[in-house]
Amino acid sequence: MENKDKKILFFGFSDVGYRCLKYMLDEGYNVVGVFTHDTDPHEAHWFKTPESLAKENFIPVFKPQTLKTEKWYRKVKYMQPDLILSLYYRNIIPEEIFSRAKLGAYNMHGSYLPAYRGRAPLNWAIINGESYGGVSLHVLEKKFDTGAVVDQEKVEFGENEYVGDIQPRISDAALRVFTRSLESLLDGTPKTVPQDLSKVSYFGKRTPEDGRIDFSKTAREVFNLIRGVSKPFPGAFADIGGKKTIFWRAKIGEDTNGTPSGTVVSREPLTVACADKFIVAEETEVSES
Repeated sequence: MENKDKKILFFGFSDVGYRCLKYMLDEGYNVVGVFTHDTDPHEAHWFKTPESLAKENFIPVFKPQTLKTEKWYRKVKYMQPDLILSLYYRNIIPEEIFSRAKLGAYNMHGSYLPAYRGRAPLNWAIINGESYGGVSLHVLEKKFDTGAVVDQEKVEFGENEYVGDIQPRISDAALRVFTRSLESLLDGTPKTVPQDLSKVSYFGKRTPEDGRIDFSKTAREVFNLIRGVSKPFPGAFADIGGKKTIFWRAKIGEDTNGTPSGTVVSREPLTVACADKFIVAEETEVSES
């Protein structure tokens, strides 16, 4: 059987999911079904969805709240996929489903594994002051992001770059990793490398409330939070004058010389004392919520 005749079952979301699905469809690969989900209510609609692309190409779309039911086990068994791909899919894919793929199942994760297993890896990497992130295509297993790596690419970023500046480079890297790996997956000949367990780190899901600024931290820590959850994410915020103020962009100012943390020393520009230096807002928004 030719590789382009083999049945690919796609699980995916976000810009990476969309771009990888588009690549397969443009190149004539046989995608037999698309599993996806709706955008989170707190999430900005900044990317095209695999759902819209699948419908344009008359591919069946499924959006179950959970895959952990006999209905979906039977459905996937009936579809007889040769290959299962998880490309930024956010729900758990049970072993009863991913084990059905004759050629295996693989997941794209948005970090340079084994670091930053778990959710929101790029946001966490920026918040933690890292100088790089990345993407990794790995074997799908029962536990999140634990499987042997097929291919990965490191994405470096500067200490003052915002998540919105970096995300497109992460997406580009993911597409490169995917396109150079797909044929080996369909051949059943991918070369895999086990993850170094001594270098594992794990971070959990973030919520909008996790963007609340703690001015008792250093200005660098506050600045990293601001740039790590800025647009297109919900943003870092603080209650200023009784109103929720979102800090979209900022810079680190001068030493506070003992000014208590959280003290607003200027409104134009908005300047707040942190543990060591001031944080100076460059773009803010007063939210009604």
